[in-house]
Amino acid sequence: MKKKLVILSGAGISAESGIKTFRDSDGLWEGHNVMDVATPQGFQKNPELVLDFYNQRRRQLHEVKPNLGHQILAELESDFDVHIITQNVDNLHEQAGSSNVLHLHGELFKVRSVRNTNHIIDWEHDLILGDVDQNGHQLRPHIVWFGEPVPALEQAIPLVQKAAILIVIGTSLQVYPAAGLLNYTRENIPIYYIDPHPATISNAPNNLKVIATTGSNGMKIVAKELAKLK
Repeated sequence: MKKKLVILSGAGISAESGIKTFRDSDGLWEGHNVMDVATPQGFQKNPELVLDFYNQRRRQLHEVKPNLGHQILAELESDFDVHIITQNVDNLHEQAGSSNVLHLHGELFKVRSVRNTNHIIDWEHDLILGDVDQNGHQLRPHIVWFGEPVPALEQAIPLVQKAAILIVIGTSLQVYPAAGLLNYTRENIPIYYIDPHPATISNAPNNLKVIATTGSNGMKIVAKELAKLK
């Protein structure tokens, strides 16, 4: 039986493919205040601004490709039972060939009804005011905005609890509740944390190995170590 390898990925792994990380150092996201484009209140106040913002992000997804970090993670499926829990809303893990990807914060290539959170539709082109569900309700990006629950967390926790090996890659470990997943690991399993600017983790387990480099370089290092743990 293959060992269960769980990956928690963040914006850093997608940055190598040309997708900007969530917020710049000045707190703005692509020049916008996050509260204007990533909250239910922002959508209610100016839906056209929010829809245009995500349309631009969605268009970019048609132009970017997975990088080596994504590809190595996909290749690990030949030796491990790999499950990826990602904070990213892009589909680069899937493009690279990963089979089991859980999106904590939603997906750019999906939209949903403003009235029914379970009515989710695949959507790869622009979304505008007037695009509605079969009941006439406006569609919105299938993105978990600030102040909204993270329903996929209920699936993520048991995955982390069952992990034999955990890789944390490209995340500041500052965004909750996703960052709290680290607390659900079993004692003494190998944990690898890959990030060019790794966060300081309070009460870090002794089995945590920090690799301060990019996702691609870090995965090359970790893949060699994992070959000994198959």
